[in-house]
Amino acid sequence: MDLLNTLVDKGLRRESPTREEALAVLATSDDDLLDVVAAAGKVRRHWFGRRVKLNYLVNLKSGLCPEDCSYCSQRLGSKAEILKYTWLKPDQATAAARAGVAGGAKRVCLVASGRGPTDRDVDRVSDTIKAIKEQDGSVEVCACLGLLSDGQAERLREAGADAYNHNLNTSEATYGDITTTHTYADRVDTVRKAHAAGLSACSGLIAGMGESDEDLVDVVFSLRELDPDSVPVNFLIPMEGTPLAKEWHLTPQRCLRILAMTRFVCPDVEVRIAGGREVHLRTMQPLALNLANSIFLGDYLTSEGQAGHADLEMIADAGFEVEGADRVTLPEHRAPVGDGGCGSHAEGAAGGGCGSHAEGAAGGGCGSHADGAAEGGCGSHAGGGVCAPTPAARTEEARTDLVAVRRRGAGTDLAPNA
Repeated sequence: MDLLNTLVDKGLRRESPTREEALAVLATSDDDLLDVVAAAGKVRRHWFGRRVKLNYLVNLKSGLCPEDCSYCSQRLGSKAEILKYTWLKPDQATAAARAGVAGGAKRVCLVASGRGPTDRDVDRVSDTIKAIKEQDGSVEVCACLGLLSDGQAERLREAGADAYNHNLNTSEATYGDITTTHTYADRVDTVRKAHAAGLSACSGLIAGMGESDEDLVDVVFSLRELDPDSVPVNFLIPMEGTPLAKEWHLTPQRCLRILAMTRFVCPDVEVRIAGGREVHLRTMQPLALNLANSIFLGDYLTSEGQAGHADLEMIADAGFEVEGADRVTLPEHRAPVGDGGCGSHAEGAAGGGCGSHAEGAAGGGCGSHADGAAEGGCGSHAGGGVCAPTPAARTEEARTDLVAVRRRGAGTDLAPNA
């Protein structure tokens, strides 16, 4: 396909595809799916080889969030039967982090429900970050605490945090349909604060909330403009007790197209398969490793994930390798310089990178949710090829048997799944 050849060439040069090209990827037929995966895989391997980075979530504070994000099991008014607990102590969080690192995780993501941290909360998390770093200085620590106030990102950076996650989740045009207690602009502002403080910015999306193809392309292009180092792609886990409990729009094939489109738009950033991969990709998960170079290991914030050993077996069987602590994840042109942190890019992003510098998700934007479309137009192919017909929207029956609430790990007396 002329389209795919064009997208590979652009990805190897760090050039952005057009919106029409991105839409065309989402509109490709199932007959062309393996060609799409192979093309995006060339871009992924060019920048990241066959390495897979493992990340591990630690839910520092679960449930009871005042925000009303429709996808979130921790939201205001949620009836989901999830674990609810207040702040873990530093030793508890450190023990949880140790389990993830023992399983091969290179990054630990510290997440807390809520609109955003108070200054006292930042002190708590700072103590936890220091404890984890004292235990193992090679571990990357990403904080994910919601909307940041002035100066808080700098304090987290001083405590030893390497990154900050805050997802955009969906397009600006549809954001108000998903959340009303804060705005899309609030989220953008927090990503910029993190980036300006020298933290590696991590920001992504949630697919499967009823959005159109245009919405998906909008949010990925917005992410490119914000230029995060890491883009988590969450697939909605429709949790019982939330407003989106009946939203089952995703198929494994659609998930692969979304990941491929994200890779083409953000060719040289860490694309992470986040929440919902087990539920929606199912037996197609190994194929997705050809598109993304990063996954979460074990369980998520409020739902169970695939067993950690199964993740490791999947990576090996698919011909990939776990990225070690001695390897730099990002390509050289995006690598840190001096002591500016892993978000300090070595060069400007003009004509490259995942966008120009302007500067991940519970409740008020607290992190990479384990929880996570209507089809849109496919646009014009750059190579003049004939556009594939848009597949009919397919809605799966609710599969509650695929969604298990997390009852182990941090905040419980049971060993974590790592």
